[in-house]
Amino acid sequence: MHVVIMGCGRVGAMLAHSLENLGNTVAVIDQDASAFRRLGPDFKGLTIKGVGFDREHLIEAGIERAGAFAAVSSGDNSNILAARTARETFGITNVIARIYDPKRAEVFERLGIPTVATVSWTNEQILRHILPAGAKEEWRDPNGQVALAQVDIHPKWIGMSLHKIEEHTSIRIAMLTRLGASVLPTGQSVLQEGDLVHILARIEDLPEIESTLAKAPVH
Repeated sequence: MHVVIMGCGRVGAMLAHSLENLGNTVAVIDQDASAFRRLGPDFKGLTIKGVGFDREHLIEAGIERAGAFAAVSSGDNSNILAARTARETFGITNVIARIYDPKRAEVFERLGIPTVATVSWTNEQILRHILPAGAKEEWRDPNGQVALAQVDIHPKWIGMSLHKIEEHTSIRIAMLTRLGASVLPTGQSVLQEGDLVHILARIEDLPEIESTLAKAPVH
């Protein structure tokens, strides 16, 4: 997959190398050409001096063939504007924006753009938005029978109550990560766009659970 990244700070450079190491092609856009030094001599992708919401710069970066776009510069407004341009102008559905202000992040989540809170999230979690890779075990009981795992979930589940999801799939949702904060489910909890879902399940059941949640719910 080709991925375009706006911002070549520490996060952008680390993300670019992580994606490239996983076999993807990468283009990085930054207003400061000296920022590309963070990529080092081993980086094989494109570097474009410019802004990530400029149509010409995005096209030069290969946005028209991109499967994902990540806006991780140091400016909230620039990140959101770039993410919206990638989605609304070029039809990129897999976009994510780095946000410093959690209150503003809630507003942008309602626009359908997943956001990452700088302090609480890591390069690995951004990667999981761009490259979902099945269940990720976070804890396993000493007997090796039960695991706490983060699972990817089809967008069609968004808006459904966690109680209905549990009934539909026979899983137990232990926790959500929302805007970088941990949320314990209640009877009124509803899955929102950008939520990370953490479940408790028998290890042997994880492949079937992954398969079920990766598909749209069958009514």
